[in-house]
Amino acid sequence: MKKRFTIGQLSKLHSIPVKTLRYYDEIGLFKPVEVDVINQYRYYSIEQFEQLDIILYLKTLGVPLKEIKQQIANKSLDELVEALKFHKNRTEQKIKELERINQRFENRITEIEGTRSIVNIDVPVVKEVAERMIVEVKGKIRSLYELELSLRKIKKEFHQVSPIIIGKVGLTLSIEDIKKGNYLQYNSIFILLEKADQLYASHEMVSVIPKGTYASIYYRGDTTEAKNYYQLLLELIKEKELEPKGDCIVRTIIDRFITNDPNEYLTEIQIPIQPLTLQ
Repeated sequence: MKKRFTIGQLSKLHSIPVKTLRYYDEIGLFKPVEVDVINQYRYYSIEQFEQLDIILYLKTLGVPLKEIKQQIANKSLDELVEALKFHKNRTEQKIKELERINQRFENRITEIEGTRSIVNIDVPVVKEVAERMIVEVKGKIRSLYELELSLRKIKKEFHQVSPIIIGKVGLTLSIEDIKKGNYLQYNSIFILLEKADQLYASHEMVSVIPKGTYASIYYRGDTTEAKNYYQLLLELIKEKELEPKGDCIVRTIIDRFITNDPNEYLTEIQIPIQPLTLQ
């Protein structure tokens, strides 16, 4: 009589739970060669070990059980090669996505750690800023509710980007509204994208903040405390005989949702500028 193995023995030999072997039997993926009609004990043969090894191997590669069952039933070398190629390509795509996510984490860590070494806090300066790619929702935003609605639109459309948006959300408001004292009436909300997000470049919601010269200021606080800093930037622009050439950009990098220490809050305001145009 050929050697038979109980389900418990097979479980120990292959380090696979009895519950899993029973499930494989139920779905017809890996059935015992014999079932005792009296006690319903399942028995397996040594000839089945290689088949179980193949199942476990394909499972570790991420092949769904349904496809493994089909492969075991057909025993087609060509189908096996095609299945392996398909799941290899899918794995490569997952690796690329994980690399993009990892790069976003690296960028956030670098920026957050760098906020502690920023000099000239509360001091307006003129600086050159590189081009930035953004996802933007335009439209008047006058309340926290409207802000959240606009942000949801971005998160819904760019669900792979949105989970990692610490310090990446920005708002724009017009110079005219600043001069009128409408400091909380924004024109748009956006999320900064990164090199890892270049695949979204052709999306209709994606645009570019051009590189250029900006009057800029960092301060320890959030957007509700921006009033005096807008004025400092406007004074700097006037002093240097420059003029704004676009909407103001406000980005809270560190706020109360990240730290309990107000001394670590950080917001940056930027106004694009150009030489004063003579009338």
